Amino acid sequence: MQTYDIKDTGLWKSGKIKIEWVKRNMPLLRGIEEEFAVTKPFAGLRVALSVHLEAKTAYLCKVLASGGAEMYITGSNPLSTQDDVAAALVHDGMNVYAVHGCSQEVYDANLCRVIEPAPNIIIDDGGDLVSLIHTKYPELINNVIGGCEETTTGIIRLIAMNKEKALKFPMVLVNNADCKHLFDNRYGTGQSVWDGINRTTNLIVAGKNVVVAGYGWCGKGVAMRAKGLGAEVIVTEVDPIKAMEAVMDGFKIMRMSEAAAIGDFFITVTGCCEVITKEHFLLMKDDAILSNAGHFDVEVDMETLKKMAVSKYTARNNIEGYRLDNGKTVFVIAEGRLVNICAGDGHPAEIMDMSFAIQALSAQHLVKNQGNFKDMIIDVPREVDLEVAKRKINYWGFEIDTLTEKQEKYLNNWQ
Repeated sequence: MQTYDIKDTGLWKSGKIKIEWVKRNMPLLRGIEEEFAVTKPFAGLRVALSVHLEAKTAYLCKVLASGGAEMYITGSNPLSTQDDVAAALVHDGMNVYAVHGCSQEVYDANLCRVIEPAPNIIIDDGGDLVSLIHTKYPELINNVIGGCEETTTGIIRLIAMNKEKALKFPMVLVNNADCKHLFDNRYGTGQSVWDGINRTTNLIVAGKNVVVAGYGWCGKGVAMRAKGLGAEVIVTEVDPIKAMEAVMDGFKIMRMSEAAAIGDFFITVTGCCEVITKEHFLLMKDDAILSNAGHFDVEVDMETLKKMAVSKYTARNNIEGYRLDNGKTVFVIAEGRLVNICAGDGHPAEIMDMSFAIQALSAQHLVKNQGNFKDMIIDVPREVDLEVAKRKINYWGFEIDTLTEKQEKYLNNWQ
């Protein structure tokens, strides 16, 4: 029996239009949906999903449902849920528990509601569902065939769990697939972060100093797009090898304590906590703009900033101004939460087409091979990664070469 807790079921028509638009631009998922509708790989199975609940995620839910899955859905961030999209999924008969802007208490309760039906497959973004079922619902763990993790932060948590032998079912590291992190993290994050900043601030980037904290794949994308918009880009890092990459890519490297005094825009993309803290706030220019593109809202130390501020006000929709006792005001976009999804629509549909194709095929891989996994941490099978790449290339209308028998023999001959 269907259950749900959303803002307004009457919003479904608007949500449906959004989902239909992304579907037109996600050919890989369309093909997988057609295959799943015939093969029904998830027939009789319950899927718990916690991913940013907007149109592209909604289409992934529809694809899994076409494969026979009974879907239990919530968001992975209180500000990234789009209420009309949630309504469209409810209209299609799915179980959805998500409201934009809900309190942390409601958000946590909704995570519980997708776990309580005893899921067989978990689709996670950031590790909240996996952590929850292990700590609060250990009696349900035996029902779980396995799960898929979407993002870097979640993988960090999974590796820590596995190191302590706390992880009790296999998890596929979707983020580590080439067709995910090389494109989603770099090109998807690079574009969507600046989509969110630009639409929210309505300010020019050219001629400004942009400070990018972290030079992983996401940081590379953010820095590349900032450079393309005409900014002077400064990168802060803790990894000397990534710092070298940034220098050779044409960017300046500084400690945050140096960069804080000259930055106009700040974007944190580290997956860590307290990247921008009290000492940095006090050094910043008047009107400096802070945003976060890491999964959790801990990279910009918002708790400390709130305590430091002598006053706070809404400067523009989704931008809060914090006036400090030194007379300067710093601005924060989307409460320090994910700027690309809480102040925008997230990654482009064509990018998420690859990421969610990996998700769907990885979930199928778990079901096909249940009981055969020796390790709890599983890489996306190389054949799945290559299949997604081949489908994308074919859709674009390109052809690539193939190795001849002689070439294959040459490459595999140690002599």
